[in-house]
Amino acid sequence: MSVIVTDRGFAPDDFTAEIAPLAELGNHSAVDLAATDDPTALEGRLNDLALIRVAFASFSDGRGFTQAARLRRMGYTGRLRAHGHVIADQYAMARRSGFDEVEISDDLAIRQPEDQWRFRADWQAHNYQARLRA
Repeated sequence: MSVIVTDRGFAPDDFTAEIAPLAELGNHSAVDLAATDDPTALEGRLNDLALIRVAFASFSDGRGFTQAARLRRMGYTGRLRAHGHVIADQYAMARRSGFDEVEISDDLAIRQPEDQWRFRADWQAHNYQARLRA
């Protein structure tokens, strides 16, 4: 099982469609991107996708943040989800880079409870660069 983290806190996953790997996308409305996948492979398909789920192989691998930012710059306006090894301390960065939500395991939700994630839900306030520019 997994838990979906949004700015409002923990919620169950309400996305019911099948999420296909990029190589098997076909007519699916949702796709999984691995850290090694090139988001430009989705050009021309972005308007057809209801969800793009970007995998984080480890919490120290930041390629998913770059993929999210690239997808948003490419014009993707749908649901963008980080999946895998994302920790509460990274939630603000996930939101700033373009993610709408984070999917975590039940085990991680126990180790890092909802209050730790909600503390970072005001992700715009946790942007040191914006504070420096002010």
